[in-house]
Amino acid sequence: MSRIGKQPVVIPAGVTVTVSSDNVVAVKGPKGELKETVDRDITVSVADGQVNLTRPTDQIRHRAMHGLYRSLVSNMVKGVTEGYKKELELVGVGFKAANTGNLLDLALGYSHNIVIEIPKELKVATVTEKGQNPKIMLEGIDKQLIGQVAAKLRSLRKPEPYKGKGVKYAGEILRRKAGKAAGK
Repeated sequence: MSRIGKQPVVIPAGVTVTVSSDNVVAVKGPKGELKETVDRDITVSVADGQVNLTRPTDQIRHRAMHGLYRSLVSNMVKGVTEGYKKELELVGVGFKAANTGNLLDLALGYSHNIVIEIPKELKVATVTEKGQNPKIMLEGIDKQLIGQVAAKLRSLRKPEPYKGKGVKYAGEILRRKAGKAAGK
């Protein structure tokens, strides 16, 4: 049984959830609006300030979809009320990050700078303080989009296991390896 799927999603004040006839759930709140198409087998109902999702059978596919869509609706409700933040850290000598609007300019030790356009749905900010690693902050209402963009930025220079140089998530614990054994 899907324990997550059975739990109702509580709708906070100031948030409206609507379900259209073609099973599209729209969540509108103070920070914006998000839409998600729910599988046609899953029934979505909004009543008494909460969203309930039900499945027709106990097939493995239905059980999986039940929990998945309940989590997606819950993330949408949280996104339009609180929003999501992701912070990345650039570890390495000469690694820099700067942004102009939604254009992110990264110097990651390659022969050229990498310029990436961040989707307009997200806000990006860069912080460079003396004595600390440069940081990139991503902010938005779509959890999936923030995670995808953060993973793309991290993939440009993944942290290596010896010195830990690269782009890493703030608070990420890296598994370090011992270097070459010292000579005589």
